[in-house]
Amino acid sequence: MRKFFVRSAVLAIALVVSGCVSPPASLPPQPVAVPRPVPLPPSPVVPQSLDWRDWAVTPGDWSYRTDATGSVAAFGRSGGSALLTLRCDRGANIVSLSRPGASAAPLLVRTSSLARTLTARAADAAQATVALEPRDPLLDAMAFSRGRFLVEQAGATTLVVPAWAEIGRVVEDCRR
Repeated sequence: MRKFFVRSAVLAIALVVSGCVSPPASLPPQPVAVPRPVPLPPSPVVPQSLDWRDWAVTPGDWSYRTDATGSVAAFGRSGGSALLTLRCDRGANIVSLSRPGASAAPLLVRTSSLARTLTARAADAAQATVALEPRDPLLDAMAFSRGRFLVEQAGATTLVVPAWAEIGRVVEDCRR
């Protein structure tokens, strides 16, 4: 029995000693591979539809005001200069359509029911203007176009303008 006791004691000591082994020396930290950002491919260019009625509307809003000669509807961004202006001159009995630019190039106006090229004149160094009779069917077509109309001029940005009530108000002011 004594042998058994000695063997058990030796075995117990061996187990205790084996548990006292120091942990292995720590290895230097391995560099972590950081994934490189993959550049995103450029956004695909969405071709503009051939039908201008599908184009995005030019950013901006219409505003309306009266002045000494009649009334004015101006389209553009708030706080910025007007991109398109309709003015009723009651004394001259005309409605003028103006846009920035000194170009006398013709203006093409397209509505959902009518398209017409108009002869512009450089009113001053800052405006190209077209004069229309108050009863011109183009004015009604602009006022009642299905949601928008288009104004194009060589050398200038094409405008896709919403057909809001301000257009009709200016036209009606000149028809009285």
